[in-house]
Amino acid sequence: MNNLLRGILILLIPVWANGQTTHLTLQEALDAAQKNNQSIKLSQLEADASRAQFKQTQAVFLPQVNVSYTAITTNNPLNAFGLKLQQQAITASDFNPALLNNPSGTQNFMTKIELQQPIINLDLIYQRQAAGKQAEALLFKHQRTRQYVAFELEKAYAQLQLSHRAVAVMEQAVISAKAVALSTQHRFEQGYLQQSDILQVQVQVANLESKLAEANSNVQNASDYLGLLMGMQPGTVYETDTLAYNQPGSSRESIPENRADFAAMQAAVQARENILKSNKMTYAPKLNAFGEFMFNDSGAFGFGSDAYLIGAQLSWTVFNGTATHHRISNQRIERDKAARELEFQKAQAQLELSKTTRQLQDTQNLVNQQTLASAQAKEVFRLMQNRYAQGLITTTELLQAQTMMAQQELGQAQAQAQLIITQAYLSFLTTTPNL
Repeated sequence: MNNLLRGILILLIPVWANGQTTHLTLQEALDAAQKNNQSIKLSQLEADASRAQFKQTQAVFLPQVNVSYTAITTNNPLNAFGLKLQQQAITASDFNPALLNNPSGTQNFMTKIELQQPIINLDLIYQRQAAGKQAEALLFKHQRTRQYVAFELEKAYAQLQLSHRAVAVMEQAVISAKAVALSTQHRFEQGYLQQSDILQVQVQVANLESKLAEANSNVQNASDYLGLLMGMQPGTVYETDTLAYNQPGSSRESIPENRADFAAMQAAVQARENILKSNKMTYAPKLNAFGEFMFNDSGAFGFGSDAYLIGAQLSWTVFNGTATHHRISNQRIERDKAARELEFQKAQAQLELSKTTRQLQDTQNLVNQQTLASAQAKEVFRLMQNRYAQGLITTTELLQAQTMMAQQELGQAQAQAQLIITQAYLSFLTTTPNL
């Protein structure tokens, strides 16, 4: 009776501890993760920041306009005469030597509009192209992050399914063990068994109850991790759909060249190539236009005199030591390094694809074996129960058959979960971007 009460309490503990249970389909979990996962949000922010930086490079083509208003007063002979000249207020009396040498305080209020218009700046054009490729790389990185989160969630969902399956197996094992305990108690009372048989069965029940409690904890842990991927608070126990898997069909023999992470690395290589070209173009001349429009007056907010200055500047940095030369060498090395990393990444991915393809077939074989072994173990336990009731086998043999049955059922569940995870990983390895 005590063992039965203890088993009921163990079954109820997860319900009291967690407070709520929610059924969750795989598609619902995927949708929630794509919307709320923190890793996806961070990668999106990185992509948005990179696009904003790219938009800043529009200054390569657009004019820059500055407006200023300056108020000054001076009795400096040169500046005072110059201010009156800017105000177009010079008279014959202003050439009086006494006034030229000792002017009174002269005020000037100037409104100035400055315009700078880039015309030809090849180095900045290549910098803009590099920024565009960097933004493209982060966009592909964001796409790959979404794909990885989807794979990780499918994996977590399968592990949660396995945890629920383990609970079901342990619950059934506890029920079977208690039935054996009841039968053993009756046979002991009839004088057919010894006290050691009773103790053996009680140890088996206690051991299975302990494993059941551990399985319930694993359900909570798997639910918390699944909730983390979905951006949810921990504490909820998620019920899943029935464990299911697809028969492996034909799979790709090679990694797609345009996979999102490869595309991101390729864009990064192109960005470094453009930076290299930008540094080379610092040797080229630059052509820019400029203009100034000024209004000067002796009174505040006056526009009595206007003037303009318009021009174009052709500049050419002929020599700046060896800074540009060594910067170009460094950028060439960085570009070559990024290209080699891309090729190495592709080789590793191809190796991983071959390994996973073989593992998929091995796991399918294991599922078939475990399914057969589980069915056989159940039949063996059923036969052992009948023989035990007839007194033809010992308690130890019956308990061993029960343990074997539980192990084979768990093995079958683990193999099926592993097959689902392997299929999801194979899909992750061969998924192309969808931008």
